[in-house]
Amino acid sequence: MALGWYELKLAKDGQFMFNLKAANSQVILTSERYKSRAAAENGIASVQKNGGDEANFEYKATVNGQPYFILKAKNHQEIGRSEYYSSKVAAENGVKSVMNNAATTVIKDKTAE
Repeated sequence: MALGWYELKLAKDGQFMFNLKAANSQVILTSERYKSRAAAENGIASVQKNGGDEANFEYKATVNGQPYFILKAKNHQEIGRSEYYSSKVAAENGVKSVMNNAATTVIKDKTAE
């Protein structure tokens, strides 16, 4: 099975962030913003380490009921979060996708774009 990749990029505010993308190019996890490239790269390493364990995911819902999930490190700090889904089943499938793709070592550097 083809794995996805991480896309490291600069946000509009000049901070670094990354997305984990599935093999179909869909964003399945978005990081917080980091002040340095090294911190963002550490965030990627944390997803690689923690993303394969279902116990590290927490399901949430927006005020209007749209489910999403958060990936947390062992210290309970948020590493990344999903998009909003139409159903809990769709969010559960999103977690499975992150679990299947988290270990990828492919990082596409888009910071110069």
